[in-house]
Amino acid sequence: MKKILFAALAVLTIVGCNQPIEKESSTDNSLVYLEGEAQGTTYHIKYLDAQKRDFKVQMDSILKRVDESMSTYLPTSLISELNSQKLSVEVDKMFLEVLQKSFEVQEKTNGAFDVTLAPVINAWGWGFKNKEKIDSALIDSLMQFVGRAHFTIQGNTVTKDDSSAMLDFNAIAQGYSADVLANFLKANSIENFMVELGGEVVAQGVNENNEVWRLGIDKPVENAETRELSAVLSLDGKALATSGNYRKFYEEDGIKYSHTINPENGYPVRHSLLSASVVADDAMTADAYATCFMVMGLEKSIEFLATDKSLDAFLIYSDSTGQFKTFQTKGLESKLEMIEN
Repeated sequence: MKKILFAALAVLTIVGCNQPIEKESSTDNSLVYLEGEAQGTTYHIKYLDAQKRDFKVQMDSILKRVDESMSTYLPTSLISELNSQKLSVEVDKMFLEVLQKSFEVQEKTNGAFDVTLAPVINAWGWGFKNKEKIDSALIDSLMQFVGRAHFTIQGNTVTKDDSSAMLDFNAIAQGYSADVLANFLKANSIENFMVELGGEVVAQGVNENNEVWRLGIDKPVENAETRELSAVLSLDGKALATSGNYRKFYEEDGIKYSHTINPENGYPVRHSLLSASVVADDAMTADAYATCFMVMGLEKSIEFLATDKSLDAFLIYSDSTGQFKTFQTKGLESKLEMIEN
């Protein structure tokens, strides 16, 4: 398998993003547009700045530091060091923030989110190792190394109780990276910006036309030659992350296997939920819960959203006849525009 760091499913479109690198804006600022490659995907950053500052070098440097902390494909990274035979590693602030948030979400979702699932994800071929021959004996043998109890945090040191226990931040680190980039812009007095990294987005203020940032959410169509939008979301002061199974899967012996693994049993999920777009205060949280909902499925996700008002979500699912259906929380009613195709 091709090794891709934090391989994200980019399932949204930045509406009206094809702008020149710099363009005089009606807000008396200038639009700066940065783009590049990082973490096995691409990033697009737009912001208004009267000084026309170009922060691309700084953005690339930030993403490099994230890789050095949490890239499972960088042999010298902190997470690679911990995933080796070493039982205890002193980590940095970024690593701790992501690990602590991961454990928080894991607890709130009764285990639907689990970054310690790495040994099983690797076996299925969706992690940082090649796919193995799957059978129940293998999954059972690997599941014994999965769980929060295998890891402890003391100060800046993370310790595991068995060398076979491993971490994989694939489902949260890209959102965190988008947050760090956005925080850099805020620290440099940028009030109007949109940061998109591999489909995870943080947006604040307005674009060059004095309009709230608008993001198109893709229709979940397998192997589509062109992308069709399901809805357009207006985003201001919030973050958006989307997860889905319709582009990341493989077929073996006539059976389709999704990339979303259920931490409860170690097998790919099979349910009607096709795509989960989550809006939260930060992209790290949105990223984690988008994955959670893909694990939970439609009914459990709706039940969870009814109890956690800090999150909004737009869910796309397939009904009994194979038709696309949608669910959205009340908080998105004035921000989401459905697209009729």
